[in-house]
Amino acid sequence: MTLLRHLAVAIVAGAIIWAASVQLNAFRDYQIAEIAVYVVAIAGLSVLIGLSGQISLGNGAFMAIGAYAAALLMLHLNWPVWAVFPASAAIAAGGGGGVGGAAARLSGPYLAGATLLLAVALPSIALQWPGVFGGDQGLSVAVTAPANLGATFPLTRWQAWVCSAAALIALVVLANLNRSRVGRNWRAIRDDPVAAALTGLNVGRLRVLAFVVSATCAGLAGAMLAFTTTLVSPGEFTLSLSIALLTGAVLGGLGSLAGAIWGALVVVLVPTYVTDVATSHGLSSTVAANIPIAAYGVVLILVMILFPQGIQGGLRRLAGPLHPANLARMASPDRHPPVSEQQDGLTSPDRHRPVGEHQEEGTS
Repeated sequence: MTLLRHLAVAIVAGAIIWAASVQLNAFRDYQIAEIAVYVVAIAGLSVLIGLSGQISLGNGAFMAIGAYAAALLMLHLNWPVWAVFPASAAIAAGGGGGVGGAAARLSGPYLAGATLLLAVALPSIALQWPGVFGGDQGLSVAVTAPANLGATFPLTRWQAWVCSAAALIALVVLANLNRSRVGRNWRAIRDDPVAAALTGLNVGRLRVLAFVVSATCAGLAGAMLAFTTTLVSPGEFTLSLSIALLTGAVLGGLGSLAGAIWGALVVVLVPTYVTDVATSHGLSSTVAANIPIAAYGVVLILVMILFPQGIQGGLRRLAGPLHPANLARMASPDRHPPVSEQQDGLTSPDRHRPVGEHQEEGTS
């Protein structure tokens, strides 16, 4: 039933995206594809940090692995996009398994520092083998829409459709994974790794698995980015990309897949809007280029002050009084809780309800 519910939500979301893309221009279609790319990358990072409790600043490097893998597969083997995406994700997953195995014994700032070095060093490999990876110029990818859609069909609309479909599939898989036994085990090692180990959980293996899942999402996002921009170069995968992914995960709400959507919207739309405003007010191009960084900081500060659990957590808190259970409780104010609840203190507003086996904690 959980899978069917997630599939139904994905189908409805896909229909809405399709209807919107038909009415929008080419630039908005491109933005839809770009948002889909960041949704996948941020969702994987949010699962890694929010569920397993591991901090990573190197997911931009895994995006680079997926993007270059996709470019090489399309250039030299002429693979179709439906095969390129999973293959690129699998290659990035292999890299994530290697990094996760090395980082399984690290935690906190040590793990963040190790992944930070990865984000800085890995993209420079393209400069060492320019004959394979294209050096500074990168690799150009030829992307065309299917001929049966018509000669005048916009390429950006096709890119928006493909990337949105890939993002929805990834979100359905992650949503079911979060509600599975693996997701519950991740939350256990996040809350108390010692207690989780005493119950028989293999903490190291679960941490490596979380890294593999996050790297897989990043690799898929990298392949989607290559499909969208039709160019893969080291300049696209700088440290600022990894910082943007982390910012989007924190803004949306760690551990929340719906929060990944909010984070992607902020990461994609805020720089464009702020740059347009700065340019319209006569600011120089140098100043306008730095405005989005300041806007990130302002938005991050405001969200952390107003909604410490991210945008999705804030929306959940604001919608709390509208929950059906709360509405029923308000409709019958004379109802007294059972004696067992009174003795256990379950009526206290500071006490959280226990999370059942099929309930989702910190995810959407």
